[in-house]
Amino acid sequence: MLQNSKDFIFTSESVSEGHPDKICDRISDAVLDHFITSDPQARVACETAVTTDFVCLLGEIRSKEKISKNVIRDITRQCIKDIGYDQEGFSWKDLNIDVRLHAQSLDIAQGVDSGTGVDEEEGAGDQGIMFGYACKETPSLMPAPIYYSHAILKSLSDARRSGAIPELEPDAKSQVTLQYKDGQPVSAQSIVVSTQHVEDTTQDYIREIVRTHVQKVLPEGWMCSEDEFYVNPTGRFVIGGPVGDAGLTGRKIIVDTYGGSAPHGGGAFSGKDPTKVDRSAAYAARYIAKNMVAADYAEKCTIQLSYAIGISKPISLYVNTHGTGTVPETVLSDAISKVIDLSPRGIRTHLKLNRPIYARTAAYGHFGRDPEADGGFSWEKLDLVEKLQKEIG
Repeated sequence: MLQNSKDFIFTSESVSEGHPDKICDRISDAVLDHFITSDPQARVACETAVTTDFVCLLGEIRSKEKISKNVIRDITRQCIKDIGYDQEGFSWKDLNIDVRLHAQSLDIAQGVDSGTGVDEEEGAGDQGIMFGYACKETPSLMPAPIYYSHAILKSLSDARRSGAIPELEPDAKSQVTLQYKDGQPVSAQSIVVSTQHVEDTTQDYIREIVRTHVQKVLPEGWMCSEDEFYVNPTGRFVIGGPVGDAGLTGRKIIVDTYGGSAPHGGGAFSGKDPTKVDRSAAYAARYIAKNMVAADYAEKCTIQLSYAIGISKPISLYVNTHGTGTVPETVLSDAISKVIDLSPRGIRTHLKLNRPIYARTAAYGHFGRDPEADGGFSWEKLDLVEKLQKEIG
């Protein structure tokens, strides 16, 4: 987000785990978790597509465990069941699943494996740029618009799953527009929530359900005016999920990251094992940015990393504190290189990424999550703060 004025309006959106694209992210990451459980060094690049009554999985895998189409189908059905789809046109019980996963390219493997490519060390799985970001707008050091967009949908999802709101179905989207004064969020300018529901309910009822959860999530006094509160603006949302729209893995990269408040390198995360720097280096960049802000070296911080396929060290490291830094950015950059190994292997080792921790990242953002909740989200920990302070002073 390029913002020169300190008074402005900014919007971010989120989508629920039942959105067609998020169904695909969940399946792809569940497949990754399956292979990395039996083989922590597995190489996985799994893409998923969904539409009415149909799921297709495609991509490449290298693992000690053989690819079993029946096992992949079972994983897929379990994901869809857990999300909550048992509807006409898309039910975990009887949808068609086509598995087109195959062995990894030897050319790619040569560049990534230690001692086999141009670089003797283990190289990056692809070229690319990755960004990380953190700011002091929320307790999780995430931008407020995406933070509250996720929180609204997560609250509705938890209530739906518990049975408290049986009228809701899995597909949903939210959009939060916040008013900023002097660079800080102060209130909601508008709220948009579209949530799939059963046939036999009313628009007014759904509106009041959503209002309860929005008010529960937003800080006191932040609720927008009634004429800027939009719930199912078309007036009806019964047909949803893959029956209403097709889905693909990796189409919600801004939802997955910072809601547009920071740059994105372009690479999606889901379905990719941690040798793919699209994923692991983006996690590392967030980890560094969050620890920089938590250590009070900046109010906000953007980190960029870049890599070349087959090369072990990052090609570049960029630090931007957006005019809020307490020490020069060159000092921060030098310190980063000393406190963490940013080679692909170094990142995986430091953040313990060779574990089945990925299906849980597929909805409600990869960042801003609780690292103590279930052993995942290690990139959200603040265990680099002390090392940075020791190095920088």
